[in-house]
This record gives sequence, C-alpha cells and structure tokens, in this order.
Amino acid sequence: MGATEQKAYLVLENGKVLEGKRFGAAGDVTGEIVFTTAMTGYLETLTDPSYYGQIVVQTFPLIGNYGVIPSDFESASPALKAYIVREWCQEPSNFRSEGVLGAFLESAGIVGLYGIDTRALTRIIREYGVMNARITSSKEEAENCAAALKEYAVKDAVNAVTCRRPIPPPVKGERRVVLWDFGAKANIRRELEKRGCAVTTVPAGTTAAEIAAMDPDGVMLSNGPGDPAENIAVISELRRLCERKIPLFGICLGHQLLALSQGAKTAKLKYGHRGANQPVRDMETGRVYITSQNHGYAVVADTLPGNARLSFVNANDGTTEGIAYSDMPAFSVQFHPEAAAGPLDTRFLFDRFIDMVDRYKTR
Repeated sequence: MGATEQKAYLVLENGKVLEGKRFGAAGDVTGEIVFTTAMTGYLETLTDPSYYGQIVVQTFPLIGNYGVIPSDFESASPALKAYIVREWCQEPSNFRSEGVLGAFLESAGIVGLYGIDTRALTRIIREYGVMNARITSSKEEAENCAAALKEYAVKDAVNAVTCRRPIPPPVKGERRVVLWDFGAKANIRRELEKRGCAVTTVPAGTTAAEIAAMDPDGVMLSNGPGDPAENIAVISELRRLCERKIPLFGICLGHQLLALSQGAKTAKLKYGHRGANQPVRDMETGRVYITSQNHGYAVVADTLPGNARLSFVNANDGTTEGIAYSDMPAFSVQFHPEAAAGPLDTRFLFDRFIDMVDRYKTR
C-alpha cells in the first residue's frame, strides 16, 4: 500500500468519525478543528502562525495545484497541527513552484488527510461549533477516544510562535516602526517597508519601557493565535504603552489585545471567521469591503470603553471588526489588510497608519 493510500480516521469531539487517507507527515495528532473558506492562498494559510494548535480544513476542494512557493510563506514554518483537504494535487503546474504540497507537509512534520468530504465536515463544524479532533490510524482508538478529546486546549500559543529575540530592520526607512510580534505574518512587515518604514520586530514578552526606549515613530500590534485574554502580561504592558501616546495600529490578535488593555472584553465565536471572503461595513461611510480573516474570538461591542468607537462591523453577523480610539493615536481592525493572496481592498489602512505616524512626528 502506497503512502498516499494509508487509511486514517478523523475523530470529532461530538463523536462523529470520518475516514480519509494520509499524506504529508506520519503520526497521530490532536488539535482544535477549524475551517477556512479561502479559494487561494493555501501556502499563506499553512504558514500563518495564527493557526497554532489547530487542525485546518480547506473548504475549496482542490489544494496544491500551484505547488510550494517559499517566497509566499508568512512564516518560516507551519504552526498548525494538521491539514485536511478533499483532494490534493500531486502534479502542480506553476512557473514559481519549487515543490509539491505532500513533500512540504512531510518535511515540516505536518500530518495531512485527504479524501474527506470537506463539505459535510464543514457543515458539522458550523452546526456544532469549533471543537477538538484527532487524526489516528487506529480504528479501535477512533471508536473510543471522543470523550478524551474534551481535555485538549490550545495554551500558551503566543509564546510558542513569537520571535525569540529582537530582529533589526532588514531595510532602511524614514520612519521607525516596532512590530510587536504575537505571531506576525510576514506581509505585515512587507507592507510597512513598502511605505518607507524601518521595521524592528520584538518578541511578545517585550515591555512597554523597552519599546519606548527604541524611540519608535509607531508600533504595529500583530496577529497571532489563541485566546487573547490569556495574555495577561502583554495586556498589562500594552496598557502602559498606550499611556505614552505613540501611534498604534493593531491587526487581528493585536486588535483584541488593544481592546482588552482598555477594559473591553472578548468572547469565543461559535466557529470563527476564517477565509478570504468576509464582508465588513465601514461605520462612517457605509461602504462594504471584502476582507481576509482568521480568528476564533471577537471583541464584545457592548463592553467598549468610552474612549473607543466601532469603526467596522461584520456584515454577516454584526460582530466587531474595527475600533478607533479618541484619547490616543490608535486604531485596530479584526481583519487582515495585509492579506497576501487577497483581497487587498483594505490596504489603505496602512496608509492611514503612516499618516498618523507622520502627524505625530511633526508635533
């Protein structure tokens, strides 16, 4: 039996079991199962640190058709637990391709599963909500491990994916920006560099005093994985940093942490927003933008403090998608304006941040 024909079972916390076939790395694995609706950008999905601890299901049926392109990666290596697709392409065709998906997953130690009815699986997750799951080769284990799955939880996620030491600016720039790395996607730095920023990346454990000592013109709060409220030390330091009135721009987890630092609360969504087709409405203009998103938690709008106002809301479910602050130069969004593979409708938010930085530089 070939490696691509080995049976494996996907066991869900609610007791359902689906049969598929293995590709990528060998082994059994447990994680939190989520789905993403993106039709392109599977390489960015695989290398997005925000998927730490999760088993990711692609709803688009064919994955791997343009191969593996390292220059499109959002981090050095995948942080997810496993990857599930309906069908994977073993003979990709793209002039930029440097490999095939199965070999990449194997080299990265990521378990893959294909031949699963991902449409049916997605409907289960939508109905039941995000839950834990296990991939195993043992039919006996598959029939008896559902109850034990409830014990799994994604913990200490930010510390697992943040950089270990400060990374100096790879390029020169007229503006000094600190990227506070909670699991940052590489394209955040690229978008800042395009706009004339020298970007210093710092670990999640960096203090407000250490960041202020760098004398930055602005601070970018990155995306990242896990429960935002778990990051108590980061939230405390961020609160101190806000007092210094340095321009701040938060994306995804950075958006949530900024809100928490100001007294708001966050809550877990039933199945999250993950994909490249999430509509958000600008509360000021009424315009709707299509955005890329990857998050399982959201800021609870009713808990926003007096210095904060909603700037964007999700056009599907009304959840918080953006916040602007009145007493400090800061704003944040839940979605990804830096999205590589698209959509790029909201890249103008980086220009808004640069304008804010320049205004405060001249004061």
